[in-house]
Amino acid sequence: MGRKPNTYNQILEVLRELHTLYPSFNMGRHLATTLEEYQDFWGIPDTELLYALQKYKANLEFNEVPIASDNDIENIIKDGMDLSNVLEESEDNY
Repeated sequence: MGRKPNTYNQILEVLRELHTLYPSFNMGRHLATTLEEYQDFWGIPDTELLYALQKYKANLEFNEVPIASDNDIENIIKDGMDLSNVLEESEDNY
């Protein structure tokens, strides 16, 4: 009879898999997104955290939507701060 996997170790394994599959995402991003539906996650049981991580990972794999990198987001913000130049450039093209 095999040993039942420890829930804590299973959580760590899912986090390792997420790091391997999505190396540009930091752990905070994974955890924040995983737990965003929970009001109070301080008392969340390990089994529920494991389930939430597995659900989050499955959603990432299923959707496979490219998510903007931090650099892309910074560029969008920078361009948004200087909209007058962007609008002038688009008017010049007409």
